[in-house]
Amino acid sequence: MLLKLSGEAFGGGSVGVDPDVVARAAREIAAAADLGVQIAIVVGGGNFFRGAELSQRGMERARADYMGMLGTVMNCLALQDFLEQAGRDTRVQTAITMGQVAEPYIPRKAIRHLEKGRVVIFGAGAGLPYFSTDTVAAQRALEVKADVVLMGKNGVDGVYTADPHKDPTATKLDRLTYDDALRQGLKVVDATAFSLLMDNRLPMVVFGMEGEGDVTRALVGERIGTLVTG
Repeated sequence: MLLKLSGEAFGGGSVGVDPDVVARAAREIAAAADLGVQIAIVVGGGNFFRGAELSQRGMERARADYMGMLGTVMNCLALQDFLEQAGRDTRVQTAITMGQVAEPYIPRKAIRHLEKGRVVIFGAGAGLPYFSTDTVAAQRALEVKADVVLMGKNGVDGVYTADPHKDPTATKLDRLTYDDALRQGLKVVDATAFSLLMDNRLPMVVFGMEGEGDVTRALVGERIGTLVTG
């Protein structure tokens, strides 16, 4: 499984890392790993920096994106710490070389870690500006040959017919295809990630992270959120 976790969720709605939130996520991931699920993780950095938002306030976009990548690494290290406290061997691999805190991103080495039962966390995005962590999640999933991408979201528990925060008539969809999402103009993930997943027919589950045990349920394959298929 390739699990994408929202950076905003790590902050508990504020700037920085909320240890209680990260510890709960780590316990739920560890519970699934204890059942034999091979788990790779991509973590966002929105609780520290969002490059696109910083660039709108006048910062040069590439530099803002690199700041966002460093934010993801801080989240990775926090998650690694709590996972190891929960008894799971964990490795962090980063797309920007920082040898004192993480391994470089090497797909074959990541696969080997997964085969040995280690949880692998990918940080620093793609190592390039202009790419979202949703896109990185799709790309990493393809390279490590994941069976499904699990998109953990903050503030929404699946894909809706409209924005549920703005339209009270919006209804949640239990299942849809990538073609359906295109035809209906549904915003599932960013366009680049969507294209990668659709072109490679890799299924995706969009689910909310707020419920107790939801991360474990998603990782072990229970029906949760919205399933998007080719």
